[in-house]
Amino acid sequence: MTDPVAALARRRNDLPEPRDESLPLPRRLLTSWWTWAVVALTVVFAIALAAQWQLLTADVPVTDGVIPGINPAAIRQGFWLALPTLAFWTVVFIWADRYRPQRLVVWYLTLGWGAAVATFISIHVNTWAGQQLAVAGNGDPATSARAAIFVAPFVEEAAKASVLFLIAIVARYRLVSKVSLIVLAGLSAAGFAFTENIIYYARAIVYSSENIGVGDADAAVNQLVWLRGVWTCFGHPLFTMMTGIGVAVALRTRSKVVRVLAPLAGYGAAALLHMVFNSQASLNNEQGQVLIYWLVAVPLVLTAATYVVRQVLKQARVLATRLGDYSQLGWLPESDPFVFARQRLRWWAVMVAATRGWRVFSATVRLQRILTELAYLRDGQVRGILDEAATVRARELVEQARGLRGVAIDDPRGLKLSLPRLRRTGPVSYAPPSYPGPAGLGGNWPAPVGQAPIGSPGYSAVDPTWGPPKG
Repeated sequence: MTDPVAALARRRNDLPEPRDESLPLPRRLLTSWWTWAVVALTVVFAIALAAQWQLLTADVPVTDGVIPGINPAAIRQGFWLALPTLAFWTVVFIWADRYRPQRLVVWYLTLGWGAAVATFISIHVNTWAGQQLAVAGNGDPATSARAAIFVAPFVEEAAKASVLFLIAIVARYRLVSKVSLIVLAGLSAAGFAFTENIIYYARAIVYSSENIGVGDADAAVNQLVWLRGVWTCFGHPLFTMMTGIGVAVALRTRSKVVRVLAPLAGYGAAALLHMVFNSQASLNNEQGQVLIYWLVAVPLVLTAATYVVRQVLKQARVLATRLGDYSQLGWLPESDPFVFARQRLRWWAVMVAATRGWRVFSATVRLQRILTELAYLRDGQVRGILDEAATVRARELVEQARGLRGVAIDDPRGLKLSLPRLRRTGPVSYAPPSYPGPAGLGGNWPAPVGQAPIGSPGYSAVDPTWGPPKG
């Protein structure tokens, strides 16, 4: 029977309840709220994308005529042109989330939110705001710079970052570092940029194919793809990363003032950078854009990349320090702080386990996840954001780790991969020849006592002790 006081303490700290691993996998999936969250949000994503498809392909009546919609063929072509940029950023951010990787469903939901829900909100709010600003361009809000500068940055950054606040509310325990929030913010932004690029590419394809003044239609589209998909592809991830850092600071502090101001400051920085970017792209000439790009944008991106790398390295120090606390208490072996704080050893342990069967591989991955969770649990206690309920959770994790020790690879130093070896063909074994001799063919002497028969595996063709009879 569950202790209601202990259960309340866990909920206050957002600590997960212990799971019954003896239940079959289908039952565990059906009773997990993550499963139903994936199902519900997938339906929401599909509805949002279908609504955008309907909006983009429909003709828009204006004062002097009709603005034709984008044909489906152009949208499909834009999809394939935008896919490499999405794949690049997805790999980069998931690679950065190495020490405490999120659930696969969290990555999926964040990416889908940016690609479907955030774009759905932005396209409707930006269109409405552009109409309220009485933009020029025969009713097309995309032709005005005012909506792109003063409306889009605030709307789009709020739409992309809203998923971070939702995850912080329902699964705060999973967000343990700045890297976690940066990765989720980057995935949401990458999904948003993916859908936005599809729209821009599809519009460029339709426009260049219908206006002869553009010249080479393929060259014009490729130029836009290089501009948005390569040279300025860092824009949305860089902006939303600021909000992610603000939320991370708020989650890892005890100060109530910081918890309120940090997300607001991060969101303000994201909107400001987005506004500056859009203003330079809309109002500055080509020479000025190139100058701003190399003098401001590129150094800013390098600074952000350096910051992320330092935060990833900082995670190794956190693991070594906090696992060292448990090692000093005798809860963990002395080798754990060294082994599980070094990414190279963690990867090697997983590689070695992968060559020794699924059971060893699964146990090794679980052991690494458990000890990483244990380290951040201790870090939360040191920071004062978790109370005594974390100690109960820590004991559960230590017991789980102890149960995996006999199967998992907990110290891969000195171990080698268990790869199958190809057997070499050995030399053919022939019976030794039987030459004439004293005890051989035509001989008059019997074979020495204890000597193997001629032709047997132990027979020696030449015996150095043999000689003529003495006397």
